[in-house]
Amino acid sequence: MRELLLEVERPGFEFKVDQSFGVLVDAPGDFGNQYHHRLYSVADLPAKSNGKQQLTMLVKRCSYVDEFSGEMHKGVASNYLCDRKPGDRISITGPHRLPFVVPEDKTANLILIGMGTGIAPFRAFIKNIYKNVGDWQGKVRLFYGARSGLELLYLNDQDGDLTNYYDEATFKAFHAISPRPHWSDPIALDAAIEARAAEIIEMLSQANTYIYVAGYEQILGMLNKAFANILGSKEKWETRKAELVAGNKWAEIIY
Repeated sequence: MRELLLEVERPGFEFKVDQSFGVLVDAPGDFGNQYHHRLYSVADLPAKSNGKQQLTMLVKRCSYVDEFSGEMHKGVASNYLCDRKPGDRISITGPHRLPFVVPEDKTANLILIGMGTGIAPFRAFIKNIYKNVGDWQGKVRLFYGARSGLELLYLNDQDGDLTNYYDEATFKAFHAISPRPHWSDPIALDAAIEARAAEIIEMLSQANTYIYVAGYEQILGMLNKAFANILGSKEKWETRKAELVAGNKWAEIIY
């Protein structure tokens, strides 16, 4: 996992917390495409240096196995970015809209759930709430899953600038890691969520509670199971989730 700081050379370029940007890689594909395009969330509040916009991003080198051939392929954008060196030029697009919007109601409750690099948008989101919005009265609960302790960026003693908000009365963070990271065991994020069942039931009973999710596709099945267990049945969770979706109080970024 790497954190990269980009300095944008285009004059007048502006960026907001509720936006993402794309990375454009010159990598011809199998279907005649010249470029590979991948969206990333900003992992910190946008800043400026010498009049230039600075963006912080989080990227993990990844690979995948072709379901038909069984061949191993490197992730195009992630490996490209992890191989960059200081001073290298990167083509970006955007800004693009993110679905994670800070509610106007400062008493709203927020359940933020991130897996792996899914921590990136929530780091900026939480900083924005406490630094820029201020006087947040609702509960903010962050659940973060990682393969190992080394991937608990921003939440461990060494790198954890999110720990700066642990003294906020409204903020708490919980994390889960795989019991055997080298064996690809599942990350017990559902167990971390279910361990706070009483508080989550209380939050879900309130109309001004929002749930935002970012991470791998597998996270959705894990969350549906966890919330169904918390509420007592699959049907009760499906009903409550439908209410959240209909009220624009559920948002997700799945990759």
